[in-house]
Amino acid sequence: MIDKEKIKSAVLNILEAIGENINREGLKETPERVANMCEEIFCGLQKLPDNIVTTFKNNTYDSTSAIEINNIPVRSICEHHLLPFIGTATIKYIPKDGVVLGLSKFSRIVNYFSSKPQMQERLTSEIAEFLFSKLNPKGIKVKLECEHMCMSIRGVKSIGAVTKTEVTLGDI
Repeated sequence: MIDKEKIKSAVLNILEAIGENINREGLKETPERVANMCEEIFCGLQKLPDNIVTTFKNNTYDSTSAIEINNIPVRSICEHHLLPFIGTATIKYIPKDGVVLGLSKFSRIVNYFSSKPQMQERLTSEIAEFLFSKLNPKGIKVKLECEHMCMSIRGVKSIGAVTKTEVTLGDI
């Protein structure tokens, strides 16, 4: 469970620490907004919903061909700097025994695993391992391409630089 009161207090402390006037009109509701945002963007810290994956059999599908889902939105928070990284995921798999997954489930799975402080490398692996365990495919490949705000707005300031990670399990 997210402790919104602790978050509000922490936000007030940060604003004071950087020299802001916490009574300024534009900041009065900021602690509440940040606490609400944290509840939303860190929902992946909660238990994985049982109904996130519903597979079905498609006996007419040729299991020598791959299914590829592109441009799945990825939005996560870098665990090192608590800044966002944003990009897309591509998931490709070869079904075994006609077991396939509804297309909307891929977005839900990516969203769940990315909704916590995260590293892109671990996120890629978590998605691949989860899907591999649920689908039991011949093979699966998960690729993430993301821009990290911790690189774009601080440090080296490499605006537009994209980090690519890829995990392959099985034969694909």
